[in-house]
Amino acid sequence: MEALSVKGLVKKFRKGLRGGVVYALRGIDLEVEPGEIYGVLGPNGSGKSTLVRIIATLLLPDAGEVRVFGHDVVQEAKAVRELVHRVSTEAAFFKKLSPLENLLYGARLYGIPGRVAARRAREILSQLGFPRDRIGRPMEQLSRGQQQKVAIARAFLHPPRLLLLDEPTTGLDPRSKREVQDLILEIRSRGTTVFLTTHDMDEADRLCDRLAILDEGRIVAEGTPRELKASVSRDGEGATMEDVFLAVTGKEWEGDEGI
Repeated sequence: MEALSVKGLVKKFRKGLRGGVVYALRGIDLEVEPGEIYGVLGPNGSGKSTLVRIIATLLLPDAGEVRVFGHDVVQEAKAVRELVHRVSTEAAFFKKLSPLENLLYGARLYGIPGRVAARRAREILSQLGFPRDRIGRPMEQLSRGQQQKVAIARAFLHPPRLLLLDEPTTGLDPRSKREVQDLILEIRSRGTTVFLTTHDMDEADRLCDRLAILDEGRIVAEGTPRELKASVSRDGEGATMEDVFLAVTGKEWEGDEGI
């Protein structure tokens, strides 16, 4: 059984009361195997976040089917929510509480004993290079990058079967990015399947077993990083993921805001 199966997925939005229809996803098909890190690479506006929200049961598709370990995300949404965690750049917190208090609250929802949760929370924050002197400060006093690390730590407190990471390293400095990436590799080694969206080509190359390139709501290429680079270079040597993107889309790499 696939960890994630997406077939013919379509999602559209209407711009205003009299606006036209904008397609965020146009017939997406993909399969993710258990224990795999599967990446979706694309610029802002390509449909990556919409895809993650549908998998996480936060949006309803207009057509197609999505299954998480055999469970339909529309018909069996409750079962799906028990199997997934989602980390995004818009994570919600209790802003007046500290990182540790937020993590302990989240742990309580999963029935993790307080002492175990506190120890694990401190371990994960340490792995992420989180400053010790800020663990007890209110979240509203932390930088965006520090808040993102807390969001990542919250998902790792109780590793899910499928971890959805929607551009998890956006806003982080290079060292912090590497710390997060190392933690992603560690959680995969423990059996968690990871579905990662990113617009960081180096990150996709380093982390992903397989990846898809998404452009204007369509998958325009899919394969291992080496296979994709080999498609634009005889042996894959010397080619970059940016070369692949240019070859399959005909566009320069951009970062425009969008869906």
